[in-house]
Amino acid sequence: MAAERVVIVGASVCGSHAAETLRDEGWEGEIVLVGAEPHLPYDRPPLSKSYQQAGADEEPDDPTFNPESFYADHRIELELGRAVTAVDPAGKAVTLAGGRSLRYDQLLLATGSRVRHLAVPGSDLPGVLYLRTLDDAQRLRAAIGQARRAVVVGAGFIGSEVAASCRSRGLEVTVLEALPAPLSRALGSEVGGYLADLHRQHGVDLRLSTAVAGFRGEGTVEQVLTTTGAAIDADLVLVGVGVEAETAYLAGSGLALDNGIVVDAQGRTSAPDVYAAGDAANWPHQPTGRRLRVEHWDHAWNHGEAAVRAMLGKGAPYDPVLYFWSDQYEIEIQYLGHAAGWDRLVLRGKPEEFNFAAFYLEGGVLRAAMSLGRPEAETEAVRALIGRQARPAPAALGDEGTDLAGLA
Repeated sequence: MAAERVVIVGASVCGSHAAETLRDEGWEGEIVLVGAEPHLPYDRPPLSKSYQQAGADEEPDDPTFNPESFYADHRIELELGRAVTAVDPAGKAVTLAGGRSLRYDQLLLATGSRVRHLAVPGSDLPGVLYLRTLDDAQRLRAAIGQARRAVVVGAGFIGSEVAASCRSRGLEVTVLEALPAPLSRALGSEVGGYLADLHRQHGVDLRLSTAVAGFRGEGTVEQVLTTTGAAIDADLVLVGVGVEAETAYLAGSGLALDNGIVVDAQGRTSAPDVYAAGDAANWPHQPTGRRLRVEHWDHAWNHGEAAVRAMLGKGAPYDPVLYFWSDQYEIEIQYLGHAAGWDRLVLRGKPEEFNFAAFYLEGGVLRAAMSLGRPEAETEAVRALIGRQARPAPAALGDEGTDLAGLA
């Protein structure tokens, strides 16, 4: 790569790991890592789990990846607390908040996602919280320490994890989910039903097919009004209704946008010397032939690394077996692959005991699998099966006596 300066916009896991990868790969030029938040790059997954579960008299673990000295030692210049407001591919420059222009030779856009906000009466009341950033996590933690009753809107991964964290702190928790089961879009209603049982067994008042009509309170949120006509008392509300790609700063840039920043299999955008990776990138998923935008930690880490290698002329088509995990109560949920649709679901194990795997097949091909409480060797065998787009016999998948490593 003949570039003299690489600018990376976005200082979360994707961007910060990409900067490290540049140095690990021997790049000797300038690296500027730009982050909208004032904090050093930090890890987001703990924010909904261990950060909230630490007791009132405990200090949560520091989620930052590295101390400031790490970036100085690796000659990574930090521009923190400075959002990028515009990108000019023709002039090869980005504009920072405040108006300063920053030139680049190669640019990586790793701006991630932003939370979706509810637009219902009372949604601006204090105590109606969202969780994306470290500042959000600090506000939520403070609220949990003062609350007795929490309402969580949305039973996706963030909502489910926060609900579990609130229960671990002794709060009464009500979860409202507009769909018929938690995570039913990703996992289907049958598997989602077992996750509903998991919440209820831990004392959560889970209300399905129920959305929020509004919030009510004097000075702070006191009640959540639902579409079923209920009014639920609350000291705090956490809204987790999904995210969307952070691309507003690209208006007028000319970059192709479609549910994120459109990139090819090596992370290249429609503009020369501009790459994108992580949550904000819409990329071609080779196994299914579909374009995806994925919002998980493992993808952000790997996609940023792949884009950097493409910058260095070492690129290869990005073709991972996607993976994500979620810790809820004492259970770790793992998901491998991607199944936008499936025509057969196979269960293995004991779902009623929260020790099972679910396999998602499309046209006989194993596209994805979800597991709770399964051995690591089984997870790795499933990863291999998905990676080679295997067509295992459904009966073998569902039979506890079948060695999945043998199938792989």
